[in-house]
Amino acid sequence: MKNTDFEKKIDELGLSKKEFVELVGMPYQTLMNWKQKDETPYWVEPFLYHYEKGKNLDEILTIIKKYSEII
Repeated sequence: MKNTDFEKKIDELGLSKKEFVELVGMPYQTLMNWKQKDETPYWVEPFLYHYEKGKNLDEILTIIKKYSEII
């Protein structure tokens, strides 16, 4: 994944770079090194895929819970 694609994806997910590094537990400088190389490590793309999937499922569960309380 190119760095520009990474930055676009975290923006779509509503994550800042600072939030991302805190989420994965790595130094901010490491993220800045990716920008210089214009490449991210192999694990970043699947991580973001699963993060997005989890976020979507959380939203669905919130909606289900809201309507199950009405019934």
